[in-house]
Amino acid sequence: MAKKTVVRSAITGQFVKPIEAKRHPDTTVTETIKIPTKKAKK
Repeated sequence: MAKKTVVRSAITGQFVKPIEAKRHPDTTVTETIKIPTKKAKK
């Protein structure tokens, strides 16, 4: 499984850019999400 890192605002819950997270580290949360692999057709 692949993993993707996303950043959210702790106040609104909306996704924000990583640059925004560096500016406001107290009000952002970084999460790692597992991306399921796609099944190949036979």
